[in-house]
Amino acid sequence: MAIVELKVPSPGESITEVIIARWVKQTGDVVEKDEVLAEIDSDKATLTLNAEESGKIELLAAEGDTVKVGQVVLKIDTSFKPEAKAKTPKAEAKVEAKKEEKKVETPVSTSSTSGYATGTTSPAATKLMAENNIKPNQLNGTGKDGRITKQDVLAALSNGLPTATEVLSNSWKGGRDKDRVKMTNLRKVVAKRLVAVKNETAMLTTFNEVDMSAIYAIRAKYKDKFKEVYGSNIGFMSFFTKAVTEALYHYPAVNGMIDGEEIVYNKYCDIGIAVSAPKGLMVPVLRNAELMSLAQIELGIKDLAIKARDGKLTIPDMEGGTFTITNGGVFGSMMSTPIINPPQSAILGMHNVVERPMAINGEVKIRPMMYVALSYDHRIIDGRESVGFLVKVKEMLENPNKMLFGGKNPEEILLGL
Repeated sequence: MAIVELKVPSPGESITEVIIARWVKQTGDVVEKDEVLAEIDSDKATLTLNAEESGKIELLAAEGDTVKVGQVVLKIDTSFKPEAKAKTPKAEAKVEAKKEEKKVETPVSTSSTSGYATGTTSPAATKLMAENNIKPNQLNGTGKDGRITKQDVLAALSNGLPTATEVLSNSWKGGRDKDRVKMTNLRKVVAKRLVAVKNETAMLTTFNEVDMSAIYAIRAKYKDKFKEVYGSNIGFMSFFTKAVTEALYHYPAVNGMIDGEEIVYNKYCDIGIAVSAPKGLMVPVLRNAELMSLAQIELGIKDLAIKARDGKLTIPDMEGGTFTITNGGVFGSMMSTPIINPPQSAILGMHNVVERPMAINGEVKIRPMMYVALSYDHRIIDGRESVGFLVKVKEMLENPNKMLFGGKNPEEILLGL
């Protein structure tokens, strides 16, 4: 009998412990090589533990246990092999009988087991639910891990939604019960880091507002062609990322960080993009964004968002970063003060776009406006630099041609100014 011991792999440098978040398989199960056995929470991401060989497994740790990197958490008895999935005569007879039966399409039933993404909605489903005033608790998700898809919403609309009484019965019950849930390792680390930022930095926030008319016009004019060429829509985040990389060139302190008694000025832009994932907020990094075109930025952000949604972000995806952008506007936020992502020195907060009356050349006009906020560490960034940086971002978003000329107007380049 050959026994293979499965040890906890190292998720990255400086990480010595992880938490067994969930066992996918249980003691006595016979698994195949490379099959996913468990999900592991580290300080920065959720990773999977895969079988190194085929055989019967024995778990040596329980869900929720904190284990050391390199610790043996599972044994595989390789003398047991997964059964070959061969057709038996009885099964073949059933197949023949089914061929004679009349084909009746039945809806696919959802699993009774809730996954970590149960109740999470896809972007298309979210939009459709908002348009029809549908709540997640009115739907059963049939997507991966219980995720609610667009098809689930359409099916609910076609079959008729629950009555008001049924909806209310799924909300407050009127009882006095409480639920206690252990904090995940990721949430504990985030909590410590956020408190540390408030205690260890001289954080201030400056605000401005951006007229999004020019960005709206570009998106309306080129959205169909852009999607045809790149297979993706044009989002606000790519414009903001491009504007930020140009503004950072003019205000390098905003792209810097404190290391002991030294200030490190980064001569590249690794932009952290805050995205919402099933297990919480993640900040994957877009490397050398200053060298990317708008299309490359858009596709890069889309790829990171998909990986975050599917729980496939790795430690290298989130390491580093010189500046972060977060978009609370997707949740309806009008104004907020984002918290710096250490060891960075600044973070830009985007918010929702609201049509407001604005004074334009002595006339009142309705314009799509967005408040933007820059939180920064006053130890390294002065008020002049923080305000100047945010004004530069505003200027380039309101006049996107400037993004092509280092933050200047084409006429200024022509005149050598």
